[in-house]
This record gives sequence, structure tokens and C-alpha cells, in this order.
Amino acid sequence: MRVVLEIGPKGRRVVAGAIDWPGLDRWGKDEDAALEKLSAYVPRYTGIAERAGLADELARQTTPEVIERYPGNTSTDFWGITHVPSPAERQVLAEADLERRLRLLRGCWSFFDDTVARIADELRPGFRGGGRTRTQIIRHVILNEPDQFAKKVGVRTPLEAVLEPEGLEAYRTAFLDGLRAANAAGPMVGRSWTLPFLLRRTAQHVTDHAWEMEDRDPGS
Repeated sequence: MRVVLEIGPKGRRVVAGAIDWPGLDRWGKDEDAALEKLSAYVPRYTGIAERAGLADELARQTTPEVIERYPGNTSTDFWGITHVPSPAERQVLAEADLERRLRLLRGCWSFFDDTVARIADELRPGFRGGGRTRTQIIRHVILNEPDQFAKKVGVRTPLEAVLEPEGLEAYRTAFLDGLRAANAAGPMVGRSWTLPFLLRRTAQHVTDHAWEMEDRDPGS
């Protein structure tokens, strides 16, 4: 499993990202902790790989292989979330590779939707006794994505539209098409992000919040 390590400038957090498996990013206080946590989450990611028809491929990639270490920024240290594209994410993706990653992004969306449908209305308190409510998490994910991510590839959707099932599906289809068009035009989307990184960051965001809801579900 190809993994990149994004290292915060103050060394407080390291983010391990499985760049061929969008959504499978985990952080630790050092490299070993980040890689250990990433490996621990592979079984949880299997449901996403299954939705993309890639479970067998994932099962064959059991050992993380660090292919790059690169500096992150202050947000890497503060949030423990990838904020900087790795050198490996600075080229145009081949069509087959792009479509594979888009299938996984759809798998992340499907996993999030299924999680929303089965968890309890009231979640356990999160970190330090706080955390967003179930409704707040859902709105945060659904509204943040078109506003923060999709617009980087020119997809602009009225936020109220994504709050309805048909509008959400239409937006997601438009976003996938926007990612395809952006990849054909070149790797950069904006001044500092690349297309492969945008895809990975989008998948990480939706998957991380799905796992958060699972962890805070009173029935888990």
C-alpha cells in the first residue's frame, strides 16, 4: 500500500495518506503512530472498497510502504488533516487511475449516506465531551463539500439544492464530471492544490465524519 507522510512543521502531528485509496488518511504524533493507526483503519475502509468493487485489491495490500515524506503546514500540526499535496500527487492521472479513484470517492459518499441512515439520532459526546450533533455533522459535510472542494473545479451548486436527495445526487454527478474535466486540463486546481490531492482531501473529509458518527453512535 503506497503511503505518503505529511509532517507538520513543529512535529506535533504526522498524517499518513494511502494515496491510491482516497479517504484512508490517519494521523499520529509521529510516523510510527500514524502508520499504525492507518493500518488499524484498513478493515473499516473495506466497506468503501467493496462499494467500489475493489475489496480484493485492498486485501492484497496489507503492508504500508512509505514512498514519500514531505513538509506540511501549520494546519497539518493543528488539525491532523492533510493540507498539502505530496510530490506524488502533482501529475495528471491516467484515465483508468482517475476512474478507479472516482469509484472510491463514490464509495465514500455511499458509506457516509448508509452511516447516516443507521446511526442513532443522539450521539455520544465527542472529544472533551463536545462535538457536533448528528444533524450538524450531516449539514457540515453536505454543505462544506460544494463550497470548499467542488468549486475548485468550477462546479458551483446552490447550497440549498444539496439538502434534497435528488439535488445531492445531481451535485455529486456534476462534481465527478468536473474532476474529469480538470484532470484533462492539467494537475493544478487553483494555486496550490492538485487534482489528485483534491480528490483525496474530499474523500478524507466525508469518510472521517462517517467514522466519527460510527464511533459516537450509542449502539456501537
